Amino acid sequence: MKTIGIIPARYASSRFPGKPLADILGKSMIQRVYEQCKKANLLSEVIVATDDNRIFNHVISFGGEALITATTHLSGTDRCNEVIQSLETKYDIAINIQGDEPFINPEQINQVAYLFRSPKISIATLARKIEALSLLTDV
Repeated sequence: MKTIGIIPARYASSRFPGKPLADILGKSMIQRVYEQCKKANLLSEVIVATDDNRIFNHVISFGGEALITATTHLSGTDRCNEVIQSLETKYDIAINIQGDEPFINPEQINQVAYLFRSPKISIATLARKIEALSLLTDV
């Protein structure tokens, strides 16, 4: 099955403007996410979907693939949908990968992609049970 990973990334976050370009040990957050996605062997392609030229140019500079999307999207999912609709290549599966998960395990992406081998599955997400109440209240 042809599977695309799309990483929505916008610059204008109200809580942390420029977060995708934040430096984490010498690499930007978006570069770390992108590189982890490329390690997922069930993804046919990875694209960053952004409405910002700074992010677009940065992704291109490290050899990544990016597309500019509208600035009017209300969610990352809307941004992903615009990319899917604009591509000539059609994919069986599209996975929305959060742009602020720089240490995502590529095997988690593979797990989601693998779920879609069942014809009964049309939508999926990863979840983890929170064992410690302190994780919910840690601000």
